[in-house]
Amino acid sequence: MKNANNRSTSIFNIAVIVASLGYFVDIYDLLLFTIVRVPSLKSLGVPQAEIDAGIGLLLINVQMAGLLIGGIFWGIVGDKKGRLSVLFGSILIYSVANIANGFVHSTNMYLVWRFIAGLGLAGELGAGITLVSEILPKEKRGYGTMIVATIGVFGAVVANFVAKIVQDWRICYFIGGALGLALLVLRISVLESHLFNAIKASNASRGNFLQLFTDKHRFLKYLKCLLLGTPTWFVVGILMAFSNKFAIEMHVRDAISPGDAIAFCYTGLTLGDFATGLISQLWKSRRKVMLLFLLLTAAFVTLYFQLHGAGKWSFYAVCFGLGFSVGFWTIFVTIAAESFGTNLRATVATTVPNFARGLLPLISMLFVALQGSFTYLQSGAIVAAISIGIALVTSYYLEETFGKELNYVEEI
Repeated sequence: MKNANNRSTSIFNIAVIVASLGYFVDIYDLLLFTIVRVPSLKSLGVPQAEIDAGIGLLLINVQMAGLLIGGIFWGIVGDKKGRLSVLFGSILIYSVANIANGFVHSTNMYLVWRFIAGLGLAGELGAGITLVSEILPKEKRGYGTMIVATIGVFGAVVANFVAKIVQDWRICYFIGGALGLALLVLRISVLESHLFNAIKASNASRGNFLQLFTDKHRFLKYLKCLLLGTPTWFVVGILMAFSNKFAIEMHVRDAISPGDAIAFCYTGLTLGDFATGLISQLWKSRRKVMLLFLLLTAAFVTLYFQLHGAGKWSFYAVCFGLGFSVGFWTIFVTIAAESFGTNLRATVATTVPNFARGLLPLISMLFVALQGSFTYLQSGAIVAAISIGIALVTSYYLEETFGKELNYVEEI
């Protein structure tokens, strides 16, 4: 079915498919790097001490720098040149970087290509969500973004599976690069957003990132969108990444693998993304769903810290539940896209998820600092209360964006 603007109104149109698969490869690469970082550095001759603290940590920080810089760059490009320009450019860059990662033979080149990969990966989700939000009717766009996030996050599960089956980090990178390049063929069939085409013909200022900070109301709205993602990265970056250490502190009976904990978490996250998107459509509300799942996150985090003496399958079951509870990435990015006018929409939708990822180092620093006065478990619980509490307060004062008309601009 097509509307008066000759645009497909089906939630399974080519733009939704390309955005979904693009995010799938995006998440595949991000988690693959987490999985193969240690074995890849070992194969390059890096000693264990350097992997844990030196070059290993620098590699993570360099990728994060690429994500943050890329988030701003692609956001501006998306509003100035178009959503499709970002989809094409970001997919091409991270695909080439992935393949190049498989050929590196020195840590210096590994650092260079992970930075470039971060730059490329930064643009995919925001541009995809923006495009899907603008081409679908307001009654259906929640279903479209639900599909994008659900299929995308499943890339983490596939990355873990591929890493276990292939067991060669170079080939794993080649697979990711090949998937990305294959997407470029599909991308040729995608049409640009009609809303962007309309504003492109006007004299409206587009993609002015600094304008997000020059108006108090606009800045607070942007900050609210950003803070909603804090609990997700606390759960993934602290509770899952250091799940083996938390398990030891709670005397869990079996050894816990962070890789397996992340896999269970992301499986739950995939289902959570589907559930939040579907429920928001049925309830006709983004805000209510955010509040519900943040309360669910609080419940599962509480349960996580009560796993003293539990077996590994009970532990992994809670990891799955935690993933499901923070599976509001669909709603999170959709709210960001729906909260701003067409001339700043791509900038916001692209920077917000990347800046939310960028909060993880701050969360980690707080977690480490608290351990000077509290136990490991107490420090984790305090950070949990802060991150979830901030997101809950933010959600309570959030503007409802469900069904909002997106054909407007921010007055600058």
